[in-house]
Amino acid sequence: MSELIAQEALPGLVDKWLAQGKRVAGPSVVKPGYCLYIELESSAQLALEGFIRPRNSIKEFVFPRHEAVCRYHFSGHSVETDDCDPPQVDQVIVGARPCDAAALPILDHLFTWDYDDKFYTERRKATTVVTLACQTHDDECFCTSMHLGPAAEQGSDVLLLAMPDGYEVRCLTDKGRALFAGETQAIEQAAVVPPGPPIVAAPETVMAFLQAHYDDPMWADLALRCLGCGACAYTCPTCHCFDIVDEGTAAGGCRVKNWDCCQFSMFTEHASGHNPRTAQAQRQRQRIQHKFRIYPEKFGVMLCTGCDNCARNCPVGLGVLSTLKETAGSAPVEVGV
Repeated sequence: MSELIAQEALPGLVDKWLAQGKRVAGPSVVKPGYCLYIELESSAQLALEGFIRPRNSIKEFVFPRHEAVCRYHFSGHSVETDDCDPPQVDQVIVGARPCDAAALPILDHLFTWDYDDKFYTERRKATTVVTLACQTHDDECFCTSMHLGPAAEQGSDVLLLAMPDGYEVRCLTDKGRALFAGETQAIEQAAVVPPGPPIVAAPETVMAFLQAHYDDPMWADLALRCLGCGACAYTCPTCHCFDIVDEGTAAGGCRVKNWDCCQFSMFTEHASGHNPRTAQAQRQRQRIQHKFRIYPEKFGVMLCTGCDNCARNCPVGLGVLSTLKETAGSAPVEVGV
């Protein structure tokens, strides 16, 4: 026995959540051909039909680009500080792609490792993720290579699967069951899970390659195309580097967390001026090594979900997928765009 929510009922449920004071986010076509996960004002903004791959990721709803962790102001010769707290608002992310939701349990390892980052963990606790299984894929998708798929459940509280009359609702957690309580009807037939993209390279194969090819000339070839703009990291569901800086005036200000990127030339620059990664090839190597060797060796999971947002948003089409093909020897890295 399965549960169904009618297609016309889902927008009404979204508006109900908004009326309850929840923060609701989901994919929205903000201009022709350009979809983003945004905070919704109404269900009319929600875009669920067809294969629409948002250009950003849902990580920014639990790990914002800019976030104050404390405030300070100067009083004579002393400094007074006040801690900041994360917003205490329940939020629902609806229509997330499984490859985006799968990033959240991957990030959990980092933000709860040697220090419990309350700004991340409190937002995670207050967030319910409703994913929509993919009915199709394009040439950039490689979720199956990361041991995921078009209906992967990792990181999801509720999984929706499209059916002719609506969506099959699979509640996976208590948060998900509470969100859809009383909103579904029982049906006999379950939705058909579509096939995923072909496997490009096994993560274990990539890890073995990286361990043996640290100084491979391939890194220099890849870096010839890289502009160091950071679009890859900023739109990646799992990239999480941030800097902590003081932003203010002579009267006071805030200590804030800002997203950072390993492809920026100043990312590893020391106060002395020394930079251990002066070349873009070293920074490209670090990015792939971190995702497929360093993070897995530390936490036991790959730092990638196979969305290929990096290549989708890169001005020169450079991304993880093309690099994996190179390491697997299944296809050459294309030069040019």
